[in-house]
Amino acid sequence: MAKELIDGNCAIAEAAIRAGVESFFGYPITPQTEVLEHFSKRMPEEGRVFLQAESEIASINMVYGAASTGARTMTSSSSPGISLMQEGLSYIACSEVPAVVVNIMRGGPGLGNVQPSQSDYFQSVKGAGHGDFHMIVLAPATVQEAIDHVVLAFDLADKYRTLAMVVADGTIGQMMEPAEMPPMQPVRRFEERQKWALTGADGRPPNIITSLYLGAENLERVNDRLQAKLKEIKANEVRFKETETEDAEYLLVAFGTVGRICETVVREARKKGIKAGLLRPVTLWPFPDKRINELAGQVKGILVAEMNAGQMVEDVRLAALGQCPDSFYGRTGGVVPLPDDILGELDKLRADVEKKEA
Repeated sequence: MAKELIDGNCAIAEAAIRAGVESFFGYPITPQTEVLEHFSKRMPEEGRVFLQAESEIASINMVYGAASTGARTMTSSSSPGISLMQEGLSYIACSEVPAVVVNIMRGGPGLGNVQPSQSDYFQSVKGAGHGDFHMIVLAPATVQEAIDHVVLAFDLADKYRTLAMVVADGTIGQMMEPAEMPPMQPVRRFEERQKWALTGADGRPPNIITSLYLGAENLERVNDRLQAKLKEIKANEVRFKETETEDAEYLLVAFGTVGRICETVVREARKKGIKAGLLRPVTLWPFPDKRINELAGQVKGILVAEMNAGQMVEDVRLAALGQCPDSFYGRTGGVVPLPDDILGELDKLRADVEKKEA
């Protein structure tokens, strides 16, 4: 198929439609409102359900209901809206129904601003609600990856009966790039619904979907099952991309938009004689800690760059286990770092390492 010029938010919505999403429930909030707008036009054209709810709380609970019927369903929002969804996300996780959530992050905390940010890392990967659970979290760095990750999110959500989130920032949501759309998949017929789904009185024993389990032992059995599933996901679904790591002496670790910026940093650093490499996590959860640990034993230092005050850096340090010095560079409030900014921090790290070696 030929590539077309499309902005990230519209690409995300169209990718979901082509992945067979049957229903979308959402509420407008910048910088992701174009996702909602695209769905509002295209879903009725395809004979599918679009509903603008009265709030993000209503949206996520509508997703919960639709997902319980075995339908592919999703919502999207931006940082404060995702915060409002936390309780519903936890109910969905405990009930083990598949659903997809998109978060186009904005500056924060509080109402913040509509500029791009990565300050929702903790919110996304450390549970996204109360209780012991994780979502699968995918972090695209391009519009094409945003498309591909939406399709993948539905497949992974269905495979594991779990929540999957695509987390990007306002830069990816608003930018336009040439990208290729996937082929259109049909919506699953009613008779193709999963055996666990609520499909009405069809002669089978009744299905019950709930997140309420009375008695400590009962709830512990549910938690044990969830933890076994998360262990399986960690074993099978870690994804990352590497640039020039084979002979790297200094490792950059960054995700999403900053990961993309760091590809330029690696090129410029090598022009200056610094053997830099990049590891870009594609899954923020499960996190590529094993590969980071391997690379930490190879390089002289690690620089983590993020558009926040330092969040993923904690997971990098846990993975590296102190095998080499590390440094952090972050910008907050919606400020996007320039390649020269990160390159300057890499120079400082190299100088510090060489001083200690001298």
